[in-house]
Amino acid sequence: MTTLVTGASGLLGRAVAAELVRRGREVRTFQRRPSGVPGVQDVTGDVTRASDVARALDGVAEIVHLAAKVSLAGDPRDFDRVNVGGTRALVASAREVGASRFVVVSSPSVAHAGDSLAGTGAGPADPERARGEYARSKAAAELLALAADEPGFAVVAVRPHLVWGPGDTQLVERIVDRARAGRLPLLDHGRALIDTLFVDNAATGIAQALERADAPEVHGNSYVLTNGEPRTVAEILTSVCLAAGVAPPSRSVPAGLARAAGALIERAWRVRPGVDEPPMTRFLAEQLSTAHWFDQRRTRADLQWRPDVSLDEGFRRLAAWYAARGSVTEPSRR
Repeated sequence: MTTLVTGASGLLGRAVAAELVRRGREVRTFQRRPSGVPGVQDVTGDVTRASDVARALDGVAEIVHLAAKVSLAGDPRDFDRVNVGGTRALVASAREVGASRFVVVSSPSVAHAGDSLAGTGAGPADPERARGEYARSKAAAELLALAADEPGFAVVAVRPHLVWGPGDTQLVERIVDRARAGRLPLLDHGRALIDTLFVDNAATGIAQALERADAPEVHGNSYVLTNGEPRTVAEILTSVCLAAGVAPPSRSVPAGLARAAGALIERAWRVRPGVDEPPMTRFLAEQLSTAHWFDQRRTRADLQWRPDVSLDEGFRRLAAWYAARGSVTEPSRR
């Protein structure tokens, strides 16, 4: 039985592929460059190219689909081509080759319309109300995949929330870089309560979703994955900064002002995109100033999963990773 993992060149994809190898599965990875995961068969290609997808899925029995365009800004057509079109191609090809399980890795943002989420479950994906092109396209992709669920082809959507860990370039590195440059303000003093997820826990949760995909109570459903330890934005940012040895943020900006600035920056970005992510968007301002933490009881019961690494242990591992690389700088005493 061969398991295909798409998008295994990223932090989470690599962790998932490694976890499945550890569990004794024969793993093939599929992405644009080699994954670097020991013990897997790498296939390089593009999820939007039919010939590449067919080559990657040859002889595959189950799929974990992580490959996606992840960005705060960009051309909507690019998000649709990769996130929606890529998912459609994989689902169609998976059914053609007789695969039996398909786990689509989604995001809690697919059900977030900008309001606070406090102790909620996995609400239905809603492309019409989702904030930003990434969330909109991921919502459409999740609905597309779940619609294919049928006897003999079990589909599950898993929504890991704010995954981080050593070596993370998407969240941790951006926080550290902006803090070091003095460009990491708190919004409304960072009081919003949020969930996050350590990468090792994300990998075991997704692996469990694959194991349990054809259980009657699991297939056809969506699950949010978190550590189940909500903390304030200020606590999370401070912990990341201290692990990296940089001064944590202390300046606060009103959330309303940040949302207005984000709207202006988005308009400017559409005219002349920058080389990196925009410094603020409306979606990012909402994420940093509204509560989003989730009830994990159904996730843990249905997937038979619990996180093994606490947030405090995760931050210790992050600090050790920075220390081992000599990347820690003395925090400012100002």
